[in-house]
Amino acid sequence: MEAAYAAAGGSGPPPVTASTRRSSLTSPSRRHVLPHLSPRRRPCSSLRLVSDSNRFKSIQIRASSEETSSPVEVGEMFADLKEKWDAIEDKSRVFLYGGGAIVAFWLSSIVVEAINSVPLLPKVMELVGLGYTGWSVHRYLLLKSSRKELASDVEALKKEIAGSE
Repeated sequence: MEAAYAAAGGSGPPPVTASTRRSSLTSPSRRHVLPHLSPRRRPCSSLRLVSDSNRFKSIQIRASSEETSSPVEVGEMFADLKEKWDAIEDKSRVFLYGGGAIVAFWLSSIVVEAINSVPLLPKVMELVGLGYTGWSVHRYLLLKSSRKELASDVEALKKEIAGSE
């Protein structure tokens, strides 16, 4: 192509055309540098900057108003925790429950990971969850009488847990 351009009397490098661009993409020895294109400006960029600056001002105002609210002192917090810890008579039970909670969380994460590793089982579990959610909405939330029944069941459970009659 360069030889044909030179035979036609052209001086300097040949013009870049679509065919030369395609050939330059296929042959690694030829490289053409494309000119740097400036980014397009959006017509309402100044409006966006103003709205963004207003948003940040409101965030700063909220942050400064939160700082002026009554701060909790660290010493008071530790004193309250120390009083609560001293009020506990059976401290070994607290450690036992805490350790049990950590072990239960660890075991449940292992079980969930094992279920997720089975190819089709996670999707089946999602379908079961969606089905149960749909059933519970239909059973307890759609009708007014069923909502009243649910509220009375929750109140009875609260009384049973609290131990008051």
